[in-house]
Amino acid sequence: MPFVRAGDIDVYYELQGDGPRVLNISGTGGDLRRRPGLASLLGDGFTLLSYDQRGLGQTSIPDGPYSMAGYAEDAAALLDALGWDSCRVMGTSFGGMVAQEFAVTYPDRVEKLVLNCTSSGGAGNPSYPLHELQDLEPETRMRTQLRLSDTRVTPEWEQENAAELEALLDQRRKMALIGADEPRRELGARLQLEARVHHDVFDRLPALTMPVLVCAGAYDGIAPPANSRAIVGQVATARYEEFEGGHGFFWQDPRAAEVITAFLHGV
Repeated sequence: MPFVRAGDIDVYYELQGDGPRVLNISGTGGDLRRRPGLASLLGDGFTLLSYDQRGLGQTSIPDGPYSMAGYAEDAAALLDALGWDSCRVMGTSFGGMVAQEFAVTYPDRVEKLVLNCTSSGGAGNPSYPLHELQDLEPETRMRTQLRLSDTRVTPEWEQENAAELEALLDQRRKMALIGADEPRRELGARLQLEARVHHDVFDRLPALTMPVLVCAGAYDGIAPPANSRAIVGQVATARYEEFEGGHGFFWQDPRAAEVITAFLHGV
């Protein structure tokens, strides 16, 4: 399995495809053992680098606290370890927060930037405070997250689409089992959520000069479209795209992969 020492942690990573280099930064609770991952939507036209972030998946789970600046440093250390001076960067949800922090801290290393279903914090508003759900019973937490992920999932929708609802919940149950019994797993997840609370890059975003694509799902209750539009308003080189879906719009709207892939290729 591919591990590399990056700063003070051992990072699990995967490389696939051939083409322009893209760093793929995953969201809350991201674990590359959960398939299919977002990377699969981009196809093989890129040299795509994906990794488990600090505290998650197969990467080290050191003691906390963790910080957004620290997550950006991890990404830079990973690129250093693999000999990548610069690349295109795509961050999704929490990964989009890390990608913003990385871009404002290491702008010369980011050729293009894609931000999916994310928020800037500060005056641009935070994403939903997911740390507040941690103490809920697991089944209740999954149902709550599902409703937040797509605001069309109302009690009325659930009653009328019982089979589809159960399929969505069952998928989440299976994903939650991956790595659940590993030592310090709950610690790593909690420390990531705590770092997320302090995310705020809004006032630093105007410094970005690379091309930026900001993508949102029309029915996202975790990172509402208004949060993405706030990011675009801060970055002169940014463009906004809204898709038919929620927090997982890239699975729900086929146009999303087409738009993101074209942007990363430079079309």
